[in-house]
Amino acid sequence: MQRIRREDALEFEFAAKEPVLTVGQDESFIIETEDASAGTLRSGVSTEEILRSPLRKATPPKGNPLGGPVHIRGAEPGDLLEIEIERIEVESHGFHCWAPGTTPISTDPRWPELNQHTFHIPEYRPGPSDTTRDGKAYRNGTYEWDLQPMIGCFGVAPEREVLTSSIGQSVAGGNLDIRDVKEGTKIRLNVYHPGGLLFLGDVHASQGDTEYCGVAYEAPADLQVTCRVIKNRQIPFIQLDLPDSIIAVRAGKSLDLMVHQAVADLIDWMATDYGVDPATSYMHVSANPDFRINVYQYTVGLAAVGAQIPKKYLP
Repeated sequence: MQRIRREDALEFEFAAKEPVLTVGQDESFIIETEDASAGTLRSGVSTEEILRSPLRKATPPKGNPLGGPVHIRGAEPGDLLEIEIERIEVESHGFHCWAPGTTPISTDPRWPELNQHTFHIPEYRPGPSDTTRDGKAYRNGTYEWDLQPMIGCFGVAPEREVLTSSIGQSVAGGNLDIRDVKEGTKIRLNVYHPGGLLFLGDVHASQGDTEYCGVAYEAPADLQVTCRVIKNRQIPFIQLDLPDSIIAVRAGKSLDLMVHQAVADLIDWMATDYGVDPATSYMHVSANPDFRINVYQYTVGLAAVGAQIPKKYLP
């Protein structure tokens, strides 16, 4: 099976570059991703060493390294690329941290400990599968919670601009931190360049909605995915196809606007692919108790939301 090695998965931009890997449709391949710090945050590293890192001093900071670009044969501008996540297996250790002033509550005088550099090294132990795919998180030897590995950064090379892996967001993808981008999920992205030029990185061993302090339980990982091309099809923004539901994603700086656009995109998707009339869809997003608005990311000027409906309501 073809793969991108961890030492080669250190791109910090979604850009139209020479591909490092070429795969066929339905061909599984592996990207060995580095953690969000590019491997610089390890046990024993001091706060001073972290702050002196050249990656932090770049503008914008170089975070969330990516593996790619991957060329998928048959993908052309005007097509839709579907990426199925087959396996996410994190390494045995990662990191979690926060910095002063990262959220509105970090400067609350009630909790001065939230407004200082803080650094943890969690441990990821295997679960019932004897892998970390369903593993458990420990800190200082104490069990915390079950892992739910997910991909924080994903996307293709944009049509014209370049996106950074730290703060970039657009219809082409970016730093989105969506907890539903996990094993079994299919990501759907528009294609803007021959081959698609896919990038993946920034795996989280676990994350709560919004990743509020700006950092999840970060981890190096092995990602196994496969891609398919839907010819001559474009979508308004990113779509997620889960085994039991569909999610229309929107990302940008205005949380209010992203919610409205995600709902409109979901209604459009239900009509286009499933034949649900808009009035019925409108009823679902108002009255159906299984409809969800997921606020995946809402921190440091970034927002990502998803409008979700179970497939049992689709023809």
